[in-house]
Amino acid sequence: MKRVFTLTDRAWLGSCLQYKWQKTLGNYIAVAGSDSSVKIFDRHGQRKNELNLPGRCVGMDWDKDGDILAVISDKSSSVYLWDANVNKTSQIDSGMRDQMSFILWSKAGPLLAVGTNKGNLLIYNQQTSRKIPVLGKHTKRITCGCWSSQNLLALGSEDCSVTISNQEGDTVRQTSVRSDPADVQFSVMKTDERSSPGESTVSVAVGKKTLFLFNLNDPDNPIELAFQQRYGHIISYRWYGDGYILIGFSQGYFVVISTHIREIGQELFQAHNHKDSLTSVAISSALNKAASCGDNSIKIHDLSELKEMDAIVNLEDETQGLDQLSWTDDGQLLAVSTQRGSLHVFLTRLPVLGHSCGTRLAYLTSLLEVTVSNRVEGEAPVAVTVEVEPNFIAVGPYHVAVGMNNRAWFYALGDSGVERLKDVEYLGTIATMCLNSEYAAALFEGKVQLHMMEGEGQQEQRQTRLFPDGDRKEHIVSHALTNDFLFYGTDSGVIVCVLVEDWQMLTEYRHPVGIKKVFPDPNGTRLAFIDDKSDGFLLSPVAVNDSHVEIPSFSPTITGVLWETWPSDKGVFVSFDDDKVYTYAMHKNTIYGPRVVFVGSTKLPFSHKPLLLYNGELTCQTQSGKTSSVALSTHTFLTHTHSPGAHTHTPEELGKQLTQALMLKRFPEAWELCKVLGGPAGWAEMGRSCLIHMEVELAVRVFRMSGNVGMVMSLQGIKGIEDRSLLAGHLAMFLNDYNLAQDLYLESSCPNTALEMRRDLQHWNSALMLAKRLAEDQIPFISKEYAVQLEFIGDYVNALSHYEKGMTHNNKEHDEACQGGVARMSIRMGDIRRGAAQAISHPSRGLKKDCGVILENMKFSEAAQLYEKGQYYDKAASVYIRCKNWSKVGELLPQVSSPKIHLQYAKAKEVDGKFKEAAQAYESARDWDNVIRVLLDHLNNPEDAVRIVRETQSIDGAKMVARFFLRLSDYSSAIQFLVLSHCNDEAFQLAQQHGQMDSYADIISSEATQEDYQSMALYFQGENKHLQAGRFFHKCGQYSKALKHFLKCPNTDDNLAIEMAIETVGQAKDESLTNQLIDYLMGESDGMPKDAKYLFRLYMGLLQYREAACTAIIIAREEQSAGNYRTAHDVLFSMYTELQTQKIRIPAEMNTNLMILHSYILVKIHVKRGEHLKAARMLIRVSNNISKFPSHIVPILTSAVIECHRAGLRNSSFSFAAMLMRPEYRHKIDPKYRKKIEAMVRRPDTSEIEEETTPCPYCGFTLPQCELICPGCKNNLPYCIATGHHMLKEDWSVCPHCEFPALYSQLILLLETESVCPMCSETLSVNQVEKMDDCSSFLQPDQSEH
Repeated sequence: MKRVFTLTDRAWLGSCLQYKWQKTLGNYIAVAGSDSSVKIFDRHGQRKNELNLPGRCVGMDWDKDGDILAVISDKSSSVYLWDANVNKTSQIDSGMRDQMSFILWSKAGPLLAVGTNKGNLLIYNQQTSRKIPVLGKHTKRITCGCWSSQNLLALGSEDCSVTISNQEGDTVRQTSVRSDPADVQFSVMKTDERSSPGESTVSVAVGKKTLFLFNLNDPDNPIELAFQQRYGHIISYRWYGDGYILIGFSQGYFVVISTHIREIGQELFQAHNHKDSLTSVAISSALNKAASCGDNSIKIHDLSELKEMDAIVNLEDETQGLDQLSWTDDGQLLAVSTQRGSLHVFLTRLPVLGHSCGTRLAYLTSLLEVTVSNRVEGEAPVAVTVEVEPNFIAVGPYHVAVGMNNRAWFYALGDSGVERLKDVEYLGTIATMCLNSEYAAALFEGKVQLHMMEGEGQQEQRQTRLFPDGDRKEHIVSHALTNDFLFYGTDSGVIVCVLVEDWQMLTEYRHPVGIKKVFPDPNGTRLAFIDDKSDGFLLSPVAVNDSHVEIPSFSPTITGVLWETWPSDKGVFVSFDDDKVYTYAMHKNTIYGPRVVFVGSTKLPFSHKPLLLYNGELTCQTQSGKTSSVALSTHTFLTHTHSPGAHTHTPEELGKQLTQALMLKRFPEAWELCKVLGGPAGWAEMGRSCLIHMEVELAVRVFRMSGNVGMVMSLQGIKGIEDRSLLAGHLAMFLNDYNLAQDLYLESSCPNTALEMRRDLQHWNSALMLAKRLAEDQIPFISKEYAVQLEFIGDYVNALSHYEKGMTHNNKEHDEACQGGVARMSIRMGDIRRGAAQAISHPSRGLKKDCGVILENMKFSEAAQLYEKGQYYDKAASVYIRCKNWSKVGELLPQVSSPKIHLQYAKAKEVDGKFKEAAQAYESARDWDNVIRVLLDHLNNPEDAVRIVRETQSIDGAKMVARFFLRLSDYSSAIQFLVLSHCNDEAFQLAQQHGQMDSYADIISSEATQEDYQSMALYFQGENKHLQAGRFFHKCGQYSKALKHFLKCPNTDDNLAIEMAIETVGQAKDESLTNQLIDYLMGESDGMPKDAKYLFRLYMGLLQYREAACTAIIIAREEQSAGNYRTAHDVLFSMYTELQTQKIRIPAEMNTNLMILHSYILVKIHVKRGEHLKAARMLIRVSNNISKFPSHIVPILTSAVIECHRAGLRNSSFSFAAMLMRPEYRHKIDPKYRKKIEAMVRRPDTSEIEEETTPCPYCGFTLPQCELICPGCKNNLPYCIATGHHMLKEDWSVCPHCEFPALYSQLILLLETESVCPMCSETLSVNQVEKMDDCSSFLQPDQSEH
């Protein structure tokens, strides 16, 4: 709040003041102090008059209109009257002999009530000058009173009573109260039903402690309200609203109560507004605000939201405290008196006067101050002090004007400050005024005066003109001025545009109804106006055709329009009323033509008047004389695009912002929003908007972002079109607005495009209509296409007509299609003969099929003929079958592929007794069951029946064959086919009855179920066939029983039974069964040990590889003892590889035995190849272990003697010859070698070729090449499977099958004569062997068990 002025007077110092605002107008305030005078000031603090009294002022009051001030003095019986209109004072004699104490004007009439110290009353009528003295109204001093709106007078007196009197002074009601009454007021209590209109309740503060409510209609039931003691005593109270009372208490409390009977006694609001004391409260119904004062502050609340503090004013210099508060009736000024005798007046509401020009604003900031600002251009606000309190303000680029009534004051706004130019009087009261850079235009009494603001003398006279001209009888109701144009609208609906430069009328637009207001944009190229029907329109006044557009969603309460002053948003404007602002956008270039769109509305804060719109921000003037910014809700996208990090928005909010940006044609902001949204929906919406606004280049970019390749290519195809109508037509078509597209195409230079579009869309009616206008030669082709569509939807009559119209007689392919259509439609319409004849003569097979289908559905036999002609033999045969024409069916059968037709034919032939033909037809239909049935039942051909069952695995066929063989007592075959047909129970019973269980068991094999296996097992158990019983118990998982039967098998079946027993135990994984079988194999159950190979197989089956390895060694030893060295070698080799696979350490004995056996096998290979030295070395190794070859000691030693002798190893030869000379071997020597061996012994030769040495593959120690234990590192060395020598790192290879190592060079030599691996006997070629560069994986520490 702004302090307007402060009143002080030396005579007032130290005393409390009485003061009263002029009612209604509030132009004057009367103030009385402790001296004998009443001073009258205007609203600006200027003293207007002073009333000198004979004594101190006791009371004063203004009449209801504010014309007359009545004053009483303590030393006079006269009433002093001051007339504000003529500034004159008069007196009237009251006729009272005692001192006057109270004075009050009526609310409703010219009645003045005066009370005295002795309780007498005078009622004076100002109009009639009639005085009504009422003596003895009260017995003591009248202290307070109040008039009601019905001219009832309530008075309170020190005699503790309250009287209610009529305007004649007669007492209507009287009531007593407990203590002195104060502050009597009339009001209306809040009740459910108001029995009588008007103010029927009298309220009075009693003894400053309680509030007494007295209802005139219910005088016997008054209400007295008491309050908390901590509040202090009642200082003042005020009624407001619908029966609410605001009460101020001495301790600073501020309380609101309701007088509604349900709420009475309840505090609706309470605040401790002032710390020490409260001295007064006041309410302004015009502002809907309440004020309280106390200590040295004023606090103001809004009555609609009491909890919110509206304003606080601290008067720091008023140390003695404040006294009384009072508002003017219009709420503009609030006066507060102080304890020290001063009076402060504050501005609480200004007249909302303001104007804008471009981005410059001028608005009232005080009663005599206008502020000019341009925040957009960054100019500092300029305060202009004016001479009068203005009724209007106008601002231009360089001037500001204010005025009231018929007078205006002009000020120049320069760099050096504000300069008053002049004041001008006009011929009538000014309604509105507008300024531009040079001219002022004032509207008064239906005319506009246009004149220069800075012209002088004669020039000024020449530069003034009155509109309308003298010959035009028009009454102007609104006008506006831009830099170049003057616009005005009349009550007859005429809008005139005048060029200011030469003052000539440019254009004139006539509207059907009167004009209320006109609002041009800053350039004057567009004009919004409101007519008498409160409808809004947009006009282009400088356009040749005077085209106007209605503004959509235009509220009838609209009071004004503001155009966007941001240069980039020229087409945007807002309209506003008291509550809302409505945003619109003018789109000039769209596919729909010029149009105005409603973007949205924004709530306007209370008592805000819009002055300026700049980039979505509305600058409004408030009642407090300040400006406030309101961001339009239609421009929320600006918060995101200008400061993206400051706000986070949901996708829904972003979508709404995108829609707003597009409606306002803010494409850069829309692009950023689409990037944030990310999804295709946003890009699609923006793309659609670009198409509407014909922004083809931007649309291409947008659709490229959304991935819409088709649209991008389509837009690039039309990018260069200059014909706007043609381009708009294409865009309307892309937007699926085909009617608009057609209209635009027809307006363009290529009207045929409309026809092409309708054809593409299959809008055939429209296409035919357009073809008649644009291209008659296209009618046959369109008719044919239309006929196809009509045929599809079942409109055959019109389809036939259009097919016939489609004949061109010069386009063969097109005419054939039309003839086909005529044929189909003729059949559909019932003209079978015509249609069939045309179809048969037509070259198309497809047509014959189509017509055949139609005829077939219509149950006509001609369909078969058409099918046959069209080579659709299956369909033809089907129709012939339906017609029972079997001879034709038989003719067509070789060409028929449908099994269904063959089946129908077969059934017919079977009925006729032609079974062979029936069987062939069933076979063609692949109905195998019926083929088998005919072969067995009618043709007695079981061979073919059996063949078909075996080929097709037909279950029903197998049953039929089984029954056939059963009739022939061929039980084995019957069982076989019963099993094939899954009739296992019948097959089992048949086998049981006829002793064919063995056959049944062989047949069923893996096909049987667990129950089948159990049944067979139990059967064989009963027959004591232990092997078979065990086999089937094994198959059904009863391993214990199976093993029991296998062990009972006689010796003839022993081998197979033991094999089966081993398999059973391997699957059972049951320790007891395993032990049982081991006992049997060891001979502990019958004293007859079984072959060790079975024990080996058992261990292998149980995956007990260590035990299997031990058994394998035993088996190999037995085979070795028996002389089966190859068998022993293979047993050890297979066990070796198995242990390696299972990653189990190889027993050392197995490794050694395998090496010795392999060395023995290599002897034969080396001898065969003539490599006697290698053979001799291997024989030496074998002979050194001759105990492992007990069956062939002498032959092996003999071979060793011979081969060593041949190889030059004479010493070794002698050693083995000497061994043969032992008595136990000598007689076994082959006679042909005996003498030579004896000679060697007799004449020994101890010469010996030294053995070649090679390095150890582990440590590199040099040792003989046949030595397999390295003296250096003590490792067992891997040996070559081709030579028996130890391996060399640099000559390493492996057999790809068994992965045993071999010297690469030696294995290659060996494979020149041999074709298998010497170790695993698998086929091996030179190409399969590869030399290894890295053999480290084979040179792990010894893997055998020692």
